[in-house]
Amino acid sequence: MDGSTSSPAVTISDSAARQISALAADGEHKGLMLRVAVGGGGCSGFQYSFTFDEAAGPDDKVIEHLGASVLIDDMSLNYLAGAEIHFENELIGSWFTVRNPNASSTCGCGTSFAIG
Repeated sequence: MDGSTSSPAVTISDSAARQISALAADGEHKGLMLRVAVGGGGCSGFQYSFTFDEAAGPDDKVIEHLGASVLIDDMSLNYLAGAEIHFENELIGSWFTVRNPNASSTCGCGTSFAIG
C-alpha cells in the first residue's frame, strides 16, 4: 500500500471531503473510507462506483483532504489521473461525482464515461 499523500494524482474537493467526513462520523458508514473505482460498463464504456470500505488494500492509493479519506485501486487510478472527486448538492438531489479530465465524453447519468 502506498499510503503517501504527497502530490496525489487525484484530488478531493472541499464539498466531497465534508460529505465523506459527515458520513464517516455516524450511522452505517461510521469509521469507513470512500472507495472510488472504475469498471467496465455503463452507457459510455466505463463507469464509476462509490462504496465505503473499512481498510485500504495492498494496491490502494489513499488520498486525504480535510480529514476525509478516499481509496482508489491501482487500475482505477490509471483512469482517474488528474481528476477531482466532488460532491454535488442540487435541488434534484445530492451525489458524488468525478471531474475527470481524461473522459472524452460522459453520460447524462454522470457515472459513465468514455476515454479517447
